[in-house]
Amino acid sequence: MTEQPRHEPVLVDRILELFEPALAGHPAVLVDATLGLGGHADALLSAHPQLTLVGLDRDPNALARSGERLARHGDRVHLVHTVYDGLPDALSDLGLSRVDGVLFDLGVSSMQLDVPERGFAYSRDSPLDMRMDPTAGLTAADVLNTYSAAELTRVLRDYGEERFASRIAKAVVAARDKEPFTTSARLVELLYDAVPAASRRTGGHPAKRTFQALRIEVNAELDVLRRAIPAALDALRVGGRIVVEAYQSLEDRIVKRAFADLAKSTTPPGLPVELPGHGPHVRLLTRGAELAEEQEIAHNPRAQSVRLRAAERIREAT
Repeated sequence: MTEQPRHEPVLVDRILELFEPALAGHPAVLVDATLGLGGHADALLSAHPQLTLVGLDRDPNALARSGERLARHGDRVHLVHTVYDGLPDALSDLGLSRVDGVLFDLGVSSMQLDVPERGFAYSRDSPLDMRMDPTAGLTAADVLNTYSAAELTRVLRDYGEERFASRIAKAVVAARDKEPFTTSARLVELLYDAVPAASRRTGGHPAKRTFQALRIEVNAELDVLRRAIPAALDALRVGGRIVVEAYQSLEDRIVKRAFADLAKSTTPPGLPVELPGHGPHVRLLTRGAELAEEQEIAHNPRAQSVRLRAAERIREAT
């Protein structure tokens, strides 16, 4: 019997606080670009009776379950099966040009982690799938069984920040020549053998970085995010807000850079006044990345690695 996924939304009170000025007291539209099981969406809809929510997710199973959870909010909810860089098309199809808020809760969802058949967790033996949309694209097994040693090294190094990327890639290629990879237990066993014992003692589980890298490659997560953040900022009205929860440094770096670029003035240095049309487009609402407090981490371990950033749109594009 399939285990029912649990869902504890991370930093939900802080997210409600950040969106309050943009959503309170008037009809508003918010895009939850990574709907998952709908925990953040439910809280936002409950807090703002005039809010319309557009929920995006690439996982049809997550959309079905969140649809059940959010059904009590009636026609204030619009669910769209799409990857989050499809945000502009999703809004266009609904006749929307500007929104009051956009939320991203990045990374793997509770449903994907907690259902063994999805293959995201290295703690139990399961098929090497890792697709966030299980109906499309390459699986993690396809990557392991078809990529060259050089390509695997790139994936593990760039997306997993794995020190032993080349060593692991060579071991994978040698092992698949005897038998293709199909399940996670065999890969985990290989990683225990390939990662030196000294690193295993100090660097956490030896499969963590490889599984992250495979998941990012299978779902093109960083490429999608590089497109999605600018698209979301473009969709915000003046006064609208964007909040992003990232769970690993590669994602957080992309978000940080995108926000910082739009928070800068482009007036040449040394001029005494801001040139018209050269001021910042956004105001940063967080000082660096905010972390979860120890109390929340104790209650919800998935909050351990969250990095939250937020910004408010203060000027239209010229």
